[in-house]
Amino acid sequence: MPVDEQAGHAGVVAAKLTTATDASAPAVVRSAAVAPVTDSAQRPLKSEGHFRILVVDDHEDNIEVLRVRLESWGYGTDACYNGHDALAYVEKTPPDLILLDVMMPEISGIEVARRIKGNKALPFIPIIMQTALDSTEDKVEGLEAGADDYITKPIDFAELKARLRSMLRIKRLQEALEEREKELLEVNERLRFMSQTDALTGLDNRRHLNERIDEMFQHAQRLNEPFSLVMCDLDKFKSVNDTYGHQAGDEVLKQLAKILKDEAREIDRVGRYGGEEFMLLLPGTVLDAAVTFAERVRKRIEGHTFTFDGGTLQRTASFGVSGWPHPSIDASDALVRTADDALYVAKETGRNRVTRYDGDEFKAHQSSKDGADAAPRPDFSASDAGDPSQR
Repeated sequence: MPVDEQAGHAGVVAAKLTTATDASAPAVVRSAAVAPVTDSAQRPLKSEGHFRILVVDDHEDNIEVLRVRLESWGYGTDACYNGHDALAYVEKTPPDLILLDVMMPEISGIEVARRIKGNKALPFIPIIMQTALDSTEDKVEGLEAGADDYITKPIDFAELKARLRSMLRIKRLQEALEEREKELLEVNERLRFMSQTDALTGLDNRRHLNERIDEMFQHAQRLNEPFSLVMCDLDKFKSVNDTYGHQAGDEVLKQLAKILKDEAREIDRVGRYGGEEFMLLLPGTVLDAAVTFAERVRKRIEGHTFTFDGGTLQRTASFGVSGWPHPSIDASDALVRTADDALYVAKETGRNRVTRYDGDEFKAHQSSKDGADAAPRPDFSASDAGDPSQR
């Protein structure tokens, strides 16, 4: 039945729905099929096949006729009498579909559609335009404004029902696609985290550290800012695994990782470089300050009691520190190598100490090792190799 012919019936419908018809009528009218919505926390959960449709029309009789028909099809309905109220309502409580009249005072339906579709904070909301203008130009204008479909007045309700089902089917598919994309993003984020993180300690792994070193070194060079690197190795760690077992060793490494993370700044990077060897990247830090930082961490480790199931123990750590700018360092791999050389000297000269690359202690030790009879460098990084006394 055309909307114009239903105007007389609308009066009866309005009485049955007890909808206000005087000047005090609310801008937003809700039927008994959908409880009033005051905030998102009170929004009722949508059951399967149940959708909320917002009818926007400046003629109350048209709204009532549409609402009765929509509710007879099982849809919940809300209504607004003008574009201003419709925009405010949609922003607060996005419906599942909007049945929008084109010809309205102040803000036309076309402008309402344009603003809704231009609001990136809103979900996908299908819009079916109601128009008495049947020209191609009018339809094109509505579609270009963002409307997803249109229906001409007087409304054929069989056609309206089919168009509603079609648009809501598209909405379900869109929501399913968005949910799938969200799940894929979450999976990709988990995979990215796993590829960059050491499983035992939760710190950056060696691969990610190497990537960050390159980025941070290039950044330091570009801005001519200092950049320091600290290598930390737990002393005599192999004896922990040999004496107490690998589970105790894992607990020790996790507690050491927490100490390093606690002492580092938010902008620093802390990672497990391999075995019991850890690396700290200190952007914007001169070499002297990095040595001071490493000494503070060394003292904290020395005074810490490591606990594990079945016992406690204490251990010390050795540190090698290097920094840029330095005449011997022109790339990130050189920064790593020099810090590792300083760590080697710290191990060789008694452990539980901080050695600065190219410092007096470092130079003195290197001079003493010069010559053909110099002993080969032990592999301090291998947690399961060598005599524990060398650790």
